[in-house]
Amino acid sequence: MKKSDSKQLSLATTSNLGQAPRHQRGFSLIEILVAFMILAMSLTVIFRIFSGGLRNVALSEDYARAVLVAQSQLSVSGISEPLQPGLSSGEWDGRFRWQRLVEPYRPWQQDKQRVATLTAYRVTVKVSWQHAGGTRQIRLSSVRLKQIKRMETPG
Repeated sequence: MKKSDSKQLSLATTSNLGQAPRHQRGFSLIEILVAFMILAMSLTVIFRIFSGGLRNVALSEDYARAVLVAQSQLSVSGISEPLQPGLSSGEWDGRFRWQRLVEPYRPWQQDKQRVATLTAYRVTVKVSWQHAGGTRQIRLSSVRLKQIKRMETPG
């Protein structure tokens, strides 16, 4: 090895003395910032997906409770409360407001000629509640039958 070659080698090693070789330098500040931005955007999307799912779970729970309230109000019509036309209302659990409308059932034209000992009433129950700043409601309807009292003729 010549003296000039060793001098160049010593200069090359001396100039890189405080620096690591290029393949061992690590990440630059820009690369770290880009990685954090990608991570932040990913976490934002995941957070929105989970929070939307939780909102939907709460809303479906409210709908299930509202259906139970409506079904219970339909079931008391004609059993624990008389089956007669009218409107009644109430509140359940401080959140759910219900209205029950009982009205005579209007049969089809072809069924009007039939003579029956029963009369029919349409019972409609509407349940409403507040959720996420808006009013939600469901409506259930059913037809209930009531026995017509016959007048007995003296005979």
